[in-house]
Amino acid sequence: MSSLFKIFDTAGSGMAAQSTRLNTVASNLANADTVSSTPDGAYRAKEPLFATLRDNALKAAGADPSQDDGTSGVQTLGVSESQADIQTRYEPGNPMADADGYVYGSNVNPIDELVNMISASRSYQNNVEVMNTAKQLMLKTLDVGK
Repeated sequence: MSSLFKIFDTAGSGMAAQSTRLNTVASNLANADTVSSTPDGAYRAKEPLFATLRDNALKAAGADPSQDDGTSGVQTLGVSESQADIQTRYEPGNPMADADGYVYGSNVNPIDELVNMISASRSYQNNVEVMNTAKQLMLKTLDVGK
């Protein structure tokens, strides 16, 4: 029965990770069309970094992976910035243009972000479904005693 409770921890960590992913997608899409007067000031797409909790816990404990108790989940390590090239456009009439007439746009690819949004949304929904299924199994287990 206690292994059923671990399901909630695992699915919950997955939901938290996908929520972080959705937040970075929202930030990226909101800044996709922003410009700056310098390449360093241009918005760079954000990318969340995830790790498996099981791998980290086993390594930290120096445990043998064959002794795994099945505990797992997702850990958000942080958010990095994309190193893709910044867009440079010649717009001398733009108030943000530098002395040479160039503006520097973000490196956000809206199509990639929409794909990430759909993927994160589906993963989040799948984790919700795992929680609902585990809840139903627990309720059925309690009904056995009636």
